[in-house]
Amino acid sequence: MYYRRAKIKGGSYFLTLNLMDRKQDLLTQHIDLLRQSIRKVKQSHPFHIDAIVVLPDHIHILMTLPADDYDYSKRIMLLKSAFSRQLPKTESISRSRSSKAERGIWQRRFWEHLIRDEKDYINHVNYIHYNPVKHGYVARPVDWLYSSIHSYIRNGVLKSNWGSNQPIMPGSFGE
Repeated sequence: MYYRRAKIKGGSYFLTLNLMDRKQDLLTQHIDLLRQSIRKVKQSHPFHIDAIVVLPDHIHILMTLPADDYDYSKRIMLLKSAFSRQLPKTESISRSRSSKAERGIWQRRFWEHLIRDEKDYINHVNYIHYNPVKHGYVARPVDWLYSSIHSYIRNGVLKSNWGSNQPIMPGSFGE
């Protein structure tokens, strides 16, 4: 089945990738394998990670592609594949997935949103950084280890207390 997706060379995209079993914690449990997979994909198919958060069962990433490239789908496919290949085969696999030689780790599809403008970009970066609080993993965004918020703080873009002084209003971020 073909899905319409916005394809803009050099575009920035907000993407969400979910594990098949949302009760699993494979992404944080195997964070080093995930990081290795991301590095591997970036070597063969470059992209810039503007913001990222890795939660136990899903990833939010805002990536910007090279000026001559629009194929974020390929990068996601390669990332999922590289990560999956490194894990032992312990998951149950449906007949449909088995017939296509697929693992049962990731949901087949992913959420994609083309960033439209600076406000949209900022909203999605904020959404990414606040996501661990939204899901109840931590009280403050800075307390989540697997987030690009730490580089934003190190680089002086955000203060270490960002998102912790006041409640964030629902709907104030994009997704």
